[in-house]
Amino acid sequence: MRRLLALTTLMAGLPFTASAFAEAPFSFASAPGELPKNVIPTAYMIDITTDLNRLSLRGKETISLDVASPSRSVTLNQAGLKLSSARLDNGMVAAIRQDDDAQTATLTFAQPVPAGHHTLAIDYTGPIIETPNGIYIDDYKSPDGKPRRMLVTQFEVADARRMFPGWDEPAFKATFQLNVTLPSKDVAVSNMPVTATTAAGPDAKRVSFQTTPRMSTYLLALVAGDMSAVHGNGDGTPIGVYAPTGLQEQGRYALGAAEKILPYYNTYFGTKYPLPKMDMIAIPGNYQAGAMENWGALTYIDNVLLFDPHNSTPHTRELIYEVVAHEMAHQWSGDLVTMGWWDNIWLNEGFASWMEIKATDKMNPDWDIWPRQHDAREHTMAMDALPTTHPIQQVIHNVSEANSAFDSISYGKGELVIRMLEGWLGEDTFRDGMRIYMKSHAYNNTTSQDLWDALARSSGQDVGRVARSFVEQPGIPQINVALTCQSGKGVYTLTQSRFAIHDPHPRALRWNVPVIAGGPGLETRKLVLGAQPATMTVPSCEAPLKFDLGESGYYRVHYDTRALAPLMKSFATFAPVDRANLLGDQYALFEAGEATLSVYLDLTSALPGENERDIAVLEDVIERLDTINDAERHQATRPAFQDFARRVLNPTMNRLGWDPKPGESVLDDMLRPSVIAELGELEDPSVIAEAQRRFKSWQTDPASLRANLVAPVTGIAARHADDATYDFLATKVRNAQSTEMKLRLFNALAHVTDPALIERNVELTYSGAIPDGRIAMALSAIAAESGNPDLVWQLVKKHESEIRAHLAPWSQDGLLAGVARATSNPAIAEQLKNDPASQKTTGARIATARALDAIGARTAVAERIQTQTRQWLASHGD
Repeated sequence: MRRLLALTTLMAGLPFTASAFAEAPFSFASAPGELPKNVIPTAYMIDITTDLNRLSLRGKETISLDVASPSRSVTLNQAGLKLSSARLDNGMVAAIRQDDDAQTATLTFAQPVPAGHHTLAIDYTGPIIETPNGIYIDDYKSPDGKPRRMLVTQFEVADARRMFPGWDEPAFKATFQLNVTLPSKDVAVSNMPVTATTAAGPDAKRVSFQTTPRMSTYLLALVAGDMSAVHGNGDGTPIGVYAPTGLQEQGRYALGAAEKILPYYNTYFGTKYPLPKMDMIAIPGNYQAGAMENWGALTYIDNVLLFDPHNSTPHTRELIYEVVAHEMAHQWSGDLVTMGWWDNIWLNEGFASWMEIKATDKMNPDWDIWPRQHDAREHTMAMDALPTTHPIQQVIHNVSEANSAFDSISYGKGELVIRMLEGWLGEDTFRDGMRIYMKSHAYNNTTSQDLWDALARSSGQDVGRVARSFVEQPGIPQINVALTCQSGKGVYTLTQSRFAIHDPHPRALRWNVPVIAGGPGLETRKLVLGAQPATMTVPSCEAPLKFDLGESGYYRVHYDTRALAPLMKSFATFAPVDRANLLGDQYALFEAGEATLSVYLDLTSALPGENERDIAVLEDVIERLDTINDAERHQATRPAFQDFARRVLNPTMNRLGWDPKPGESVLDDMLRPSVIAELGELEDPSVIAEAQRRFKSWQTDPASLRANLVAPVTGIAARHADDATYDFLATKVRNAQSTEMKLRLFNALAHVTDPALIERNVELTYSGAIPDGRIAMALSAIAAESGNPDLVWQLVKKHESEIRAHLAPWSQDGLLAGVARATSNPAIAEQLKNDPASQKTTGARIATARALDAIGARTAVAERIQTQTRQWLASHGD
């Protein structure tokens, strides 16, 4: 048996400039936030009565408080509520002053409230809204076409204050006992099991739930409506999957996933899931969050929880597994142990993003999940290379800023940094550190430093010195590799710099980078590269030593000409993940102006035709070819480039064919739609003709087209659509009851290119055909896919007030930026910059700055693409 032995870890030049954060372990007294900390809630008893016809609620709550020092005033959160009375158990009645802009209510008493324990009773009323945040209604059609109304909550980041007044910040953990009066026919689900149901009138009932463990307000949940469930069990914990009645059987796949994942997590974290049940609830359509980890009552937009054997695809199957694994990971990292403030949201999201892939890979090894994270890595690094990136851990001042932190840096970079730390420390050591972390901080809050301390205890390494360099400062390290030949041996010298795109003056930074290197016939080596150069020596000057082996590190690698040459020669002998990594780094270096496009195109043209079967490699190639093809729009060289790109992809298309073959792998079945769709973009005549033929058959016989091919076939048809084709697809979008099918067909319609049809598409988004929570995303898709983003911008501005009426606050912030970022027109960029809505909130200003950054970077890169593609084609006879 052959083993790859790692050398003893080297610490090369570890010191770096101290972070501005200098974060300490969690302390409630010093945790950031907007509320005073002199009054602390310990328990809530909440009783609400809903009126789903008038869209209103009446509430009574009793809050147990600990008052640290005598005070005449108590300040807590509310948003849109009307507090009618507030009184203490000693009879003191408060004067109430509400600040709706600050989303607070201040209760002032005639005498100071003594220090000690008190009970505060509040009566209030409020609206049940229609946009997908806070407590809201979701109107949908049942499987038999009848109108239905569901009551839903979505409280993260700070919308619990829309259902009850309280201390709506994550550090203020308390217990919650919820009671709700609602229509008698509705099934109600919350974090804990039901303890009692009593009649509350001819058509109403009052449902009471058990008291929750100590937790943050944003994790409380309530969903009620015409629901049914399938039930199972994971490691002794009852698990239910709820869905609109008639669709519950589609929850069995997610149920099976949860039954496998829960025992794995119980073992991994060393702390068993602590609640008496775990329910997962499918929300039909109008659920912007995508999925939410409410403790014991996990909520999902229905297309990432329900699997329809007739209409769902292999990608859907995989997505469901990953999202279920993600939200279940939060039951520990996020719910049991919660970040102290939103500056550490990555502790929740980065960790859960990493854990979802780890668990999915564990249960489904044939899906080849880790190599396919290459795509997520490239998208994350593309954002992190721009001037408007931010540290994973950043200062968050308010709720609007907090919403903007739910991005590729918190999720994607957080995941990749955790994976890098696990690779450096070893799987078992990292797991042992996580067990220490969970046991030490259960039912409490943490900062990143608490995690570093736990990992240091398990590993004996100064984990914080490495981790903080990635978490507390922005950007990407670039490892520069220079090869010299000394006495027949290859000596590699490593230095580091900062990798940046479209940043004329990037701030000089230094990281402590865990580097892994190896290659065919070479032992695997590890070191931690700091400010000082480091060297590695291999037996031959021609040995292909590759860095970031296995693509487990968060850094770019820039090889000098001599170091790159052996890798180019041995490209086909590396594992697929390393081939994808080399491709990704070479294209990124071109974007940064540190390499020519010819290196990437040479590697691509050297792919061994139909013998290149790896999905991670081919999807990298497809994405880059698509980017170049888009940049070549209106260029005389575009037909020649498209001819080259078709030659690259046609061997794979010939191998796969349009229909699956006996014994075909699931990965080939996932790859096929991507290849077909891209060949359609590349104007491949045979692919377009076959797609059109299959589309016509599908129009009369939906069963004639496999679910996996609906997206590429309808997308190609939409790109070439006339009025009749558009009408057919738009009608299908309006009438689709399945969110999965509705969004799939709308994404196809986003490809229409006729200006008149683009205008109809924009109107379709806010006509009621698309769920409110997906409108902003749909408009961004039209701008990106239609090839006419400037027209989409003009149409969105024309109908802006109508569109905004459907949007939740966090969609409001990013609406215009999401549409404008697809443009290359400086006039549109200027309009975005100067639009009052772009400066209205902190979140809007952040979204605008990022969009302007992306526009500038893409425009500059497109110019280089056009010049260097022309040169490469000329030199290669194309």
